[in-house]
Amino acid sequence: MNEHILVDEKAMDRMLMRLSHEIIEKDESAEELYLVGIRRRGVPLAKRIKANIERFSDIRVSLGALDITLYRDDLKELFPTPQVHGTDIPFDVNGKVIVLVDDVIYTGRTARAAMEAIIRLGRPAAIRLCVAVDRGHRELPIAANFVGKNVPTARIDGRNEIALFRRDA
Repeated sequence: MNEHILVDEKAMDRMLMRLSHEIIEKDESAEELYLVGIRRRGVPLAKRIKANIERFSDIRVSLGALDITLYRDDLKELFPTPQVHGTDIPFDVNGKVIVLVDDVIYTGRTARAAMEAIIRLGRPAAIRLCVAVDRGHRELPIAANFVGKNVPTARIDGRNEIALFRRDA
């Protein structure tokens, strides 16, 4: 497999900083933000965005982690024995603007499952979506509010960068 780095570590830092600023600008009068990382890869991104926001603003940031396993519409197909990693949202979602954070949006099904999981916890004032990469090719009418990079095809796995892989024939 050939690899092409689309976003290296420095560019990733800049991208997350920009996303952090965009989140603040969307609700300029907010005194507190509520970030919820979608397990697995959304949680570390949410932590980095939280650190950025707290570094350059006076806004308090509450952070949660959301496991959407049981809300997936392909649960039976993908996971004969699902492993639940747990949801940890230490705040009431009622009346709050919740920013879901994930690494990639592709079909929109993960975002749909995350919205359903949040709504089961209460009635937020709004749910927004922040993603590092938008791959396009939606199967559901869902769009991210905050996008780091639009990439028609991409794969992210375990590193602090975005890479495009091309399989050799």
